Amino acid sequence: MLTPVKDILKMASDANTSVIAFNALDYNMVYAVTQAAERVKKPLICMLYPEHHTLNNWANPESFAATVKSLASEVSVPVGLHLDHCTDFNYIMRAIKAGFSCVMYDGSMLSLEENIANTRKVADTAHAFDVAVEAELGHVGFAATVSDQTNLDLYTQPDIAAKFIEESTCDALAVAIGSAHGVYKETPHLDIKRLSEINAATDTPLVLHGGSGIPNDQLDEAFVNGINKFNVGTEFFQLYYDTIKDYGRINGDSGNIFDFPNYCQPILIDYLVKKLELSKF
Repeated sequence: MLTPVKDILKMASDANTSVIAFNALDYNMVYAVTQAAERVKKPLICMLYPEHHTLNNWANPESFAATVKSLASEVSVPVGLHLDHCTDFNYIMRAIKAGFSCVMYDGSMLSLEENIANTRKVADTAHAFDVAVEAELGHVGFAATVSDQTNLDLYTQPDIAAKFIEESTCDALAVAIGSAHGVYKETPHLDIKRLSEINAATDTPLVLHGGSGIPNDQLDEAFVNGINKFNVGTEFFQLYYDTIKDYGRINGDSGNIFDFPNYCQPILIDYLVKKLELSKF
């Protein structure tokens, strides 16, 4: 069932765990996400990354929202609809009008003052529609650049986090504590001490980006120290791509595109069910 992201984050906070948020591209991926949630009876969040639409011509906000709404209505567990990293106010408004219950404004590359001001502008508008806002403080970089994971200047500062949340009025905060987007070249090491200090200084759900490839023991620690939303994209996308390649290789000229969903969806669901074990609802 479609459920506001803010409500799902509260469920995670109350359970002292994290909801897992999966980026998706199309019907196959959204179907797998909702069916996996139903199988394990755990809430989750389905996310659209705007550049997959604007640069790669995958689903736009309206069609993505319609797909999630339809498939969420077929299951009994809470499913949230979230817009991932976005810097375009007009695109955020488009997502809000399409029915997204949470939007992320990413001002992490701006000065603190600009990030606060822009996030507050988005929050003022979103809150008028009862839509939650996720923001980012510090900067979660890219795994291909190892220094993005280890550069302490990019990490979230606990004292600034409290100020940022109060002045921006965001509803969730993505923190930089050693994770990165993409495929890691080296094993990441989350700064759990810093996370604990951020959590102690705030009362807002914290979000961990760059979830693909982080060891499970580190995730377990993060989830009991304030991370209430955990984003997964890269490894889910890679698995989907692998199913496309494998389907072509296995079937050769004798295969047809119509049978592909029946091949790929069970593989995706099995992966998601395993991933959802991390979420301790």
